Amino acid sequence: MHNFKNLTVWQRSIDLTTEIYLITKNFPADEKYGLTSQIRRAAVSVPSNIAEGAGRKSNKEFRHFLSVSTGSAFEVESQLIVAHRLNFIDEILMNQIMLKIIEIQKMLYALEKSVGILN
Repeated sequence: MHNFKNLTVWQRSIDLTTEIYLITKNFPADEKYGLTSQIRRAAVSVPSNIAEGAGRKSNKEFRHFLSVSTGSAFEVESQLIVAHRLNFIDEILMNQIMLKIIEIQKMLYALEKSVGILN
């Protein structure tokens, strides 16, 4: 078992999720059950899967959940692109949050790789 709260990638993904929730507050009301809900679920899935995997008994299981978390990070990236194209978020905010997402994706990949070496 790993202490997920000590993982920088978990901490950064919690920050990202909080930011996504704040950003999506400004999305149109008719998107409440559409893009707003979808992007929030994908964002919260990133730290949630890191935490769940860290609580598993084997590194193989941990790697699996890190992989799921990575997929969710890419899902958030795609949904932000859609939100930007619909003019729900501006270019500056889009670029700022994309840098954070890409950093998290790289961190997840590196962690998944390092956990694989431990087996």
